Amino acid sequence: MHIVIMGCGRVGSTLAHTLVDLGHTVAVIDQDPDAFRRLRSNVAKHAVRGVGHDREVLQTAGIDRASAFAAVSNGDNSNIIAARVARETFGVEHVAARIYDPRRAAVYQRLGIPTVATVRWTADAILRRMVPGDAQLATEPEWQDASGTLAMRETTLPEAWAGRTIAELEQGRGLRVVYVTRSGRILLAGSDEVLQSGDVLHMAARPRDLRALPERLADETERG
Repeated sequence: MHIVIMGCGRVGSTLAHTLVDLGHTVAVIDQDPDAFRRLRSNVAKHAVRGVGHDREVLQTAGIDRASAFAAVSNGDNSNIIAARVARETFGVEHVAARIYDPRRAAVYQRLGIPTVATVRWTADAILRRMVPGDAQLATEPEWQDASGTLAMRETTLPEAWAGRTIAELEQGRGLRVVYVTRSGRILLAGSDEVLQSGDVLHMAARPRDLRALPERLADETERG
């Protein structure tokens, strides 16, 4: 595959080196020629100086034959404009943009551009570990796809569910337990895995099916 990356900061350069090591060809775009010092010589020779949403710059980077495009500069507006040009003008199938402002990320996701809101995601992940069990933090998804169709959230297993299986928990609820955190270890548990007290479940489902899930699980066990 040929892949074009806009932005040669730490993320962009890391992506470029990883992709080249995986056997792909990569072109990196940045306005600052000094940024290309982060690149190894075999990657830097394909660096393109310019604005990442400029059509001529993109064509110089080989966007016409690119299978994927990543916009990871430090500007939200530049990233989303470049991502839309790559997808809508050049028909690139796989496009992703890094977004710092989570409010913008939600808007851009509705436009069909997959985004990674790094600041919000990192802050939420740290908050969940600093203030475990906080009801307000627990309502936010751990992850959500670009279309808003699927989300993942983590929740501590209600005590009454200890001793029951993942299959029992999933049954009739429209969700899947993706993995379980148990005593600091990650388990890719099967449906017959017996749940234990203190397990943290990471579950994927439609957002509406994840709302108030811990309360519903607790209520169902109380009602028998």
